[in-house]
Amino acid sequence: MAKKQTKDQALANNRRASFNYLIGETYEAGIQLTGTEIKSVRLGQITIGDAYVTIRNGQAYLNNANISPYKQGNQFNSDPLRRRKLLLHKREIAALDEAVMQGGKTIVPLRVYLVKGFAKILIAIGTGKKNYDKRQTIKERDMQRELGKNLKNYH
Repeated sequence: MAKKQTKDQALANNRRASFNYLIGETYEAGIQLTGTEIKSVRLGQITIGDAYVTIRNGQAYLNNANISPYKQGNQFNSDPLRRRKLLLHKREIAALDEAVMQGGKTIVPLRVYLVKGFAKILIAIGTGKKNYDKRQTIKERDMQRELGKNLKNYH
């Protein structure tokens, strides 16, 4: 019996995104994949750490996402780093394009998951953090960790 994937069970997470960017509005998009690519994604063989989204000719594309070749795919496997089309509504693509045109913003993939057997990706409009913002994030994370340790030892 196959294990059911829910929206909460991410196949890939981009943990560096929240560290490098201030995350703004998020969108859920479908990914146009080939047969062997979706099989690899279902096995969790996808990384989106270096991926980014571009908009060309009114279409959104996922670039630099690595989907490992499917072992039983043979000649049907495609390039692991190829550009993949994202399935979004025209108004969503227009909103993303407008946000990127303002400058200082980029479209960052956050996580990949399955919904009813279809691969979905959560993308967000991100504003790049400066070094002092990153130091502040590290400081807050360390303070939370220390607080958790102190509470654990208190009981």
